[in-house]
Amino acid sequence: MAVPARRTSKAKKNKRRTHYKLTAPSVQFDATTGDYSRSHRVSLKGYYKGRKIAKAQAAK
Repeated sequence: MAVPARRTSKAKKNKRRTHYKLTAPSVQFDATTGDYSRSHRVSLKGYYKGRKIAKAQAAK
């Protein structure tokens, strides 16, 4: 019966079973600004959940 010469580390064991894959970012339409934005993030115009919370950044 074959016996491993050295113990396999946790990092090597965990890499064996993972399936690396990409997921599409969740994008939602904001009716206040009329733009699409990512979930749980401030829009480029400074809106979050329909409320103005920050100044919009000026384009350079």
